[in-house]
Amino acid sequence: MDKTYNPGSIETRWYERWEQQGYFSAGDGAPAYCIMLPPPNVTGSLHMGHAFQHTLMDALIRYHRMQGDNTLWQCGTDHAGIATQMVVERQLEQQGKHRLDLGREKFIDAVWDWKEHSGNTITQQCRRLGTSMDWRRERFTLDEGLSNAVTEVFVSLYEEGLIYRGQRLVNWDPVLHTAISDLEVLSEEEDGHLWHMRYPRVDGAGYVVVATTRPETMLGDAAVAVHPEDERYRDLVGQEVELPLTGRTIPVIADDYVDPEFGSGCVKITPAHDFNDYEVGQRHSLPLINILTIDAAINDEAPQAYRGLDRYAARKKVVADLEALDLMEKIDAHKLMVPRGDRSGAVIEPYLTDQWYVKIQPLAEPAIEAVEKGDIRFIPGNWSKTYYEWMRNIQDWCISRQLWWGHRIPAWYDEAGNFYVARSEAEARDKYGVTGALRQDEDVLDTWFSSALWPFSTLGWPERTAELRQFYPTSVLVTGFDIIFFWVARMIMMGLKFMDDVPFREVYITGLIRDDHGQKMSKSKGNILDPIDLIDGIDLDALVEKRTRGLMQTHLAPKIEKATRESFPQGIEAYGTDSLRFTFAALATQGRDIRFDVGRIQGYRNFCNKLWNAARYVFMTFDNQDLDIHSGDKACGLAERWINTRLAQTIDEVHRAIAGYRFDLAAQAMYEFTWDEYCDWYLELSKITLTRDGYDDARKRGTLWTLINTLETLLRLLHPVTPFITEELWQTARGYLDNEGETIMLQPYPVADVLDTDNGSLPEIDWLKSFILGVRRIRAERDITPGKPLDVKTRGGSAQEQDWLAENRTELMVLARLGSIETITSEPDDAVMALAGDMTLLVALADLIDPQEELARLDRELNRLEQEHTRIQSKLDNDNFVNKAPAAVVDKERDKLNDALSSLEKLRAQKLRLETMVK
Repeated sequence: MDKTYNPGSIETRWYERWEQQGYFSAGDGAPAYCIMLPPPNVTGSLHMGHAFQHTLMDALIRYHRMQGDNTLWQCGTDHAGIATQMVVERQLEQQGKHRLDLGREKFIDAVWDWKEHSGNTITQQCRRLGTSMDWRRERFTLDEGLSNAVTEVFVSLYEEGLIYRGQRLVNWDPVLHTAISDLEVLSEEEDGHLWHMRYPRVDGAGYVVVATTRPETMLGDAAVAVHPEDERYRDLVGQEVELPLTGRTIPVIADDYVDPEFGSGCVKITPAHDFNDYEVGQRHSLPLINILTIDAAINDEAPQAYRGLDRYAARKKVVADLEALDLMEKIDAHKLMVPRGDRSGAVIEPYLTDQWYVKIQPLAEPAIEAVEKGDIRFIPGNWSKTYYEWMRNIQDWCISRQLWWGHRIPAWYDEAGNFYVARSEAEARDKYGVTGALRQDEDVLDTWFSSALWPFSTLGWPERTAELRQFYPTSVLVTGFDIIFFWVARMIMMGLKFMDDVPFREVYITGLIRDDHGQKMSKSKGNILDPIDLIDGIDLDALVEKRTRGLMQTHLAPKIEKATRESFPQGIEAYGTDSLRFTFAALATQGRDIRFDVGRIQGYRNFCNKLWNAARYVFMTFDNQDLDIHSGDKACGLAERWINTRLAQTIDEVHRAIAGYRFDLAAQAMYEFTWDEYCDWYLELSKITLTRDGYDDARKRGTLWTLINTLETLLRLLHPVTPFITEELWQTARGYLDNEGETIMLQPYPVADVLDTDNGSLPEIDWLKSFILGVRRIRAERDITPGKPLDVKTRGGSAQEQDWLAENRTELMVLARLGSIETITSEPDDAVMALAGDMTLLVALADLIDPQEELARLDRELNRLEQEHTRIQSKLDNDNFVNKAPAAVVDKERDKLNDALSSLEKLRAQKLRLETMVK
């Protein structure tokens, strides 16, 4: 094997072999263990959140595969309606074309062509991370089978009255011309204004003042609302006010929604352009007046003067016109949350359109009950509260999108506008007896609709397949808290509805990866880390170009370049996959946020180096020995009994940690055993047995067996987290154990029961380590070279410790590098002390120093203290100082004098003893 650990030389080679050999594929038999990969967007690339969660999922899959379970990690990608359509539209724009030029059918062909040649980048990156997904079963949400499932669910829900078409407010993207989900809306605080407008009272008794951040929407106002208990406006409720610029009057209503402390206590109500106002409008039967087009321009429902104006141009004109009429009370600077589409960056408008909806309450109730009964368990448990809060306040789900790429809604319209929901046009005609022309609904379904079916559609539903019987319900879902409602809850609802069972037994909610300062990673902040860069490395110029490429806010580029060059002056080193994966495991606490510090990955790269070098030592040791560990007796000494016991304890710790999804604790246990116990202590103890006289062949065979057996067991223990280095080393280790297995992946995961343990060895080795560390500490404190033998005297200690001293004298002499060990009853003069349990370790000062150099040092220190003593004494002999200085100052000088005298006395005694020793 190579002298140095080079992850780049082994990772791709092993992954290709694993995949080619079909080691990732699920088989037959029980027990089954299944994880559904949250399908990443087909347009996406692997980011730190993906890499973190995929590492944890892969660790679980590899662990259960080694446990003998029939494991399935179902993989695939999401068609990502908006994102994918945008990618292809931008490519067309570069060719001077628009999708309308192609028409729907040819545009869809162009998207499929893009997917075939440029999509699925993320699946190759997943392979680079070492993920053992069942690629032979890879699915795509627009696959024929999954599309059939989507159609079946839509039609079934419609026939039960759970899907309907209606006009309601949606989040509207005026650039993409589609409704979008709440998850696709990013709200950030921005600087804006609060306009206070005067609405004249119809009765001529003055006016009311309303405040708004969107003055153009006043053209669609349907009422002014006040709080029912607000005494200021009690007589106004039921009357009308003039809506300026429109020639309309609107009523004053009373509603608890109004905050009487905000502004004047009067609120304009625009039901067609505000979600809260919509609810108020429903309660009071107010008209829905939509004043915007799909481009967010003013439509014909508004007065002539504003028609055709962009919303922001209309805003300026409305404000100017109100000021001209003296109806603008004041304008205040105001910070507000502005909703923007995550794809287009456009400001989102609440917009009134006809859309398809799922009546969600009948589906939500059994989904809530499933978690309450414990059929599904959230980990950590506190996330169930978030789930309940969302589910108990759930609104009907808008499932239609005004796109071309996606699952087209299975509804057909006749010339009169009547629609017919069916699995196909032929079924619509047959089922409803339609004979005239039909056209299919132009809209497609929200991608979350098809993703909600993922746990059973990928297993072959609506067919009752063997995979469904074997793997549904799945074992655990690993995901982030940010999509508990958007995806997790919807999978639960759909699973219960169509499979009559929950889709998974447990939901492990991970924290979100942030930078080392706790900030969210974003391109505009320039703090995004690419996991592939951490694996393969990237030079500084390439990193700068990558971080500044395609920035919407181009003015940020110089700032981001400067920060990048300061943070990574040499670029990013290639750390390898295993180092990154171990880092993720170690960071996987059950907190909400996870700070990723690149410095930590260096530490785990060192860990991999340590493991590599330890394995090389073991292999070289075997190659230099003539003994056959498979024939003859094997005797174990204290060190062997101890390392077996600690290995068994570590194995149990790792099993418990993985069962509780505490990957951080599993990583810690494996790290400490590997580094601190196997590499730092056992390898050194084994050298004594194998290289010193006095040990028979049986004892040496026992040591050799323990060396290789512990290493091989440790590699299997580490494999789920660090798959590449463990496979590479295991392939060599197995030869010494005559193991004919093809891959470590299919070896049994370690169990503690098979190890011969001896709990009595633990305190003995702990005492031995404390003895050696005590001597090493003396060396370090006195800057004594490691190679210089020291003579140690011991005093006291329990009878047990005395026995341990006698039994382990050779080990102590070698590892502490001692010249002698002598037991005494009285403490010698001028000795440096350390403790090993109740035993005192003493090293004569003369053994630690050059007497002449020490005498010279003492003379220098005595001279300094004598001068200090003379200075302070002179000060205290001065009556002016003693009588005039504050008493506290005088007392402080007297304390200094006493300290100097005490130090002088000790140093003079120490010098006298040293001079006596020299003579």
